[in-house]
Amino acid sequence: TEPSYPSVSRLRAEQGVVYVRVTISPHGDVADASIETSSGYARLDEAALKAVRQWRFAPAMRGSQAIVGSALVPVRFQLRN
Repeated sequence: TEPSYPSVSRLRAEQGVVYVRVTISPHGDVADASIETSSGYARLDEAALKAVRQWRFAPAMRGSQAIVGSALVPVRFQLRN
């Protein structure tokens, strides 16, 4: 699921990159997500968190055993003409 670009942010030409720290369960679900680095715009940060929380990941592996892992995910908001 791609993040939804907030309409107010579009109107105000707000752009940026949100870095989201994600904890991934052994099943590949997002167990926790938080802003590591803000875009500078709360609307974009919230849209990034909302999208990333719906994502599925390949779990971290230790040998053949799936384990809890983490990742830093960049979410870019860029307006295109």
